[in-house]
Amino acid sequence: VQLQASGGGLVQAGESLRLSCSASGRIYSSHVMSWFRQAPGKDREFVATIRWNSERTYYADSVKGRFTISKNGAENTVYLQMSALKPEDTAVYYCARTNDFPETRENRYFNWGQGTLVTVSS
Repeated sequence: VQLQASGGGLVQAGESLRLSCSASGRIYSSHVMSWFRQAPGKDREFVATIRWNSERTYYADSVKGRFTISKNGAENTVYLQMSALKPEDTAVYYCARTNDFPETRENRYFNWGQGTLVTVSS
């Protein structure tokens, strides 16, 4: 299964943006889809995750209340709705797939998309 992330761009602080991650094949009920991000000069970090069969979600504290992860099972797509964006949200955002929930360790993920750049200006 290939993951294709899209929707990144340049926005001003306080604005919103929605990222999409489309899977080329089926995402099974046992799978868990997540978003990570990597800011310039920093390690990649966990952002949000959703369990495919139950739609349970879990967020990093830094985005809780501002970001929402959701899915469209029929289209094998996961979304990240980002609101009240801050300059510190600037990063390349990656979608990834695992079997564990909630899993924040990137080495537990076996499938990654190519990343989409989000830039938030102040």
